[in-house]
Amino acid sequence: MSAVPALADRPAAFFCCRDIHAYYHESYIVQGVSFALEERQVLALLGRNGAGKTSTLRTIARAAQPELRQGEIWLDGEPLHDKRADQAARRGVSLVPEDRRIIAGLTVEENLILAQAAPPKGWELDRIYEHFPRLAERRKQEATTLSGGEQQMLAVARALARDLKLLLLDEPYEGLAPTIVRDIERIVREIKDLGITTIIVEQNAIAALDLADRAVILDMGEVVFDGDAAEVLENAELRAQYLAV
Repeated sequence: MSAVPALADRPAAFFCCRDIHAYYHESYIVQGVSFALEERQVLALLGRNGAGKTSTLRTIARAAQPELRQGEIWLDGEPLHDKRADQAARRGVSLVPEDRRIIAGLTVEENLILAQAAPPKGWELDRIYEHFPRLAERRKQEATTLSGGEQQMLAVARALARDLKLLLLDEPYEGLAPTIVRDIERIVREIKDLGITTIIVEQNAIAALDLADRAVILDMGEVVFDGDAAEVLENAELRAQYLAV
């Protein structure tokens, strides 16, 4: 991984990206993205397919790919741009990927316990089950036999099992039936009410905007809008141009 130099001036915002550029090998994907987020806010990161949304989330989480070659990422006054994924996780960044990555061969509860294996710990199991009663009912069930919606609940609960400062949700409603989407929406609203700073990537732009305080729209890896979520909801021309809704 290329070395990304840290600059001396810390941002005032709780979280921010400063001019980040990231690549999958030689494919230039994230092209100078910058935005900031205050603590307890929810940001909807939107755009058409291929706009760079998931790549931006993975860059923030410090995944090995895409490779960050320029720019800064800060969380709660500490740099993330010079960290590996495991180091970012220990500093409170948790990515819930679209494919959920539930661990096969383990029960629901074992998946949660494993998430707590390395410090710092987050929610205790009792608190998780209070907010996710369906997981409590299935705690001894092999996790990969859960329904898609239940697996999504487990993926979010597993993130909360770690000490969490920034939650990154990648397409949490993807492939779920409308009735299950409502369950996941309820959980995300509870997370917002609890004051967990969250960035959500979601093709269902209206649902994401209804939850969010702020919105950033990407197009071809660049920021084309950064402002209040309500402004996007009220601007049909903007939505039609960049979100096709």
